[in-house]
Amino acid sequence: MTYLFTSESVSEGHPDKVADQISDAILDNFLANDPQSHVACETMVTTGQVIVAGEVSSNTYIDVPEIVRKTISRIGYTKSAYKFEAESCGILTALHEQSSDINQGVSRGELLQQGAGDQGMMFGYATDETDNYMPLTLDIAHTLVFTLARIRKEGKQMLWLRPDTKSQVTIEYNEDGTPLRIDTIVISTQHDPEVKQQQIRQEIIDILIPRVLSRDSSYESLFSRFLKEEAEDRATLLVNPTGQFVIGGPHGDTGLTGRKIIVDTYGGRGAHGGGAFSGKDPSKVDRSAAYAARWIAKNLVAAGVAKEALVQISYAIGVAEPVSLYVNTYGTAKHGLTDHEIAAKLPTLFDLRPGAIEQALQLREPIYEETAAYGHVGRSPQIVTKTFVDGNGKTFEKQVSLFTWERLDKVEQIKKAFGI
Repeated sequence: MTYLFTSESVSEGHPDKVADQISDAILDNFLANDPQSHVACETMVTTGQVIVAGEVSSNTYIDVPEIVRKTISRIGYTKSAYKFEAESCGILTALHEQSSDINQGVSRGELLQQGAGDQGMMFGYATDETDNYMPLTLDIAHTLVFTLARIRKEGKQMLWLRPDTKSQVTIEYNEDGTPLRIDTIVISTQHDPEVKQQQIRQEIIDILIPRVLSRDSSYESLFSRFLKEEAEDRATLLVNPTGQFVIGGPHGDTGLTGRKIIVDTYGGRGAHGGGAFSGKDPSKVDRSAAYAARWIAKNLVAAGVAKEALVQISYAIGVAEPVSLYVNTYGTAKHGLTDHEIAAKLPTLFDLRPGAIEQALQLREPIYEETAAYGHVGRSPQIVTKTFVDGNGKTFEKQVSLFTWERLDKVEQIKKAFGI
């Protein structure tokens, strides 16, 4: 028997993603100026208005309104017709100091004794069905909206595009989990009012999909039935199913930080502990431990321990050592290993104290704005140079490593530990 599975993604112009990117841009600027900053920054965006609130402990000053406007402009909200525009929107800032009750359990003299910033459980997941060890449905959904954003910013084709876009991909799988074909693609993309629905649909087929296939040719077999001409055998393409999507972005829907946690992670595969990521410094294990769990899961699958792996880590607030560590390979473990045996070995390979995670993954660097759209996981590790402004208004550059939790730097150690 076959089955269908669906994942969705949203573009950087989606209102919730606008809020995420603002929160993480503010976090990055604090960390660039004071790496020991503790930040929990929430953002709300709506018609012509941005509200930034939260708790901060830092020895630096940053220009929050300027950072907000720069982020909105980069995303593409630069026209008054959008009813939400970088230079004209109102900005209310309500940041205050972090609670001393929390801080006394987190900030300690020695980094490795640092307690977890909150209680909770965090999950990481990996599967061998794609080259980046991500669920295929989500990988394609991300690629669709990311490619549409690239086309919009290039300004050469599909000139009617506006920033707010959503995608949804349904794939038919064999009973053994092998992907067979794309069954349905849904694309809802904001557009200028004068463009017709027929044109939007046709340019999705003629421009977007070929760009997606040129980006990753491994998708071709999955798209083959989708592109067939025979109506009875053709997969379903739904473009702007309501018939029109002119009013969008923060004018169409209020956006809040942390409302796209499944888009941020594994598209519904595996599990999610419930904690959002954006706007939180790495002392908050909602973020840092979720990255560490992905690091573990990806390296386990890449090392050949299993075809699929879910890793759960849980913490108590103010306590450094995890309360529990759990592994589920969904029956795909190899070499006669059990999930219990895999989990029991992991503490000898990964130090999961919050301070140790910060060190190993270089999480006290300003690396977070790039995570806030198109997924926090499944991305390519890279070194980039970013520009910031200090408290005196002077610009400076920092070279940072992005997506360090995506490195396959533990594969050989895992193979040795498990005798592979």
